[in-house]
Amino acid sequence: MPLFFALIILLNSFVVDATELEFSNATVRQPLPGKSLSAGYFSVSNPGVNNIQLVAASSDWFERVELHQHSMHNGMMRMEKVESFQVQAGEQLHLQPGGLHLMLFKPKYELTLGAKVPIQIRAADGQQWQISAVVTRIPTQ
Repeated sequence: MPLFFALIILLNSFVVDATELEFSNATVRQPLPGKSLSAGYFSVSNPGVNNIQLVAASSDWFERVELHQHSMHNGMMRMEKVESFQVQAGEQLHLQPGGLHLMLFKPKYELTLGAKVPIQIRAADGQQWQISAVVTRIPTQ
């Protein structure tokens, strides 16, 4: 019997550890009148021991969703599509205005304040997460 338990422990050490990322504060901005794009933000914590590379996002509420970042080029701030977001082991990543974010193109439904938008996030290793983002107003400055 002790050999059986030792074998179980040994086999468990070879099992790939699926990391359960923790998503919070997910929001989608209500588009400006007459516009057909929006931005999405969230925070994600990686309590695991492996880095996780997020490579795609999608939503049935939009025709297309892309991973984006703001960057400085020739003294001008601009948005650009990126291939992935890296969530370091034991750390948090924040998608926020002026930084990393989701660009959401051509909403299929009206984005009313408070509505909950389903968004799927996919990692390079095939793991997927479903998050629910609340529609919020674009802040006025």
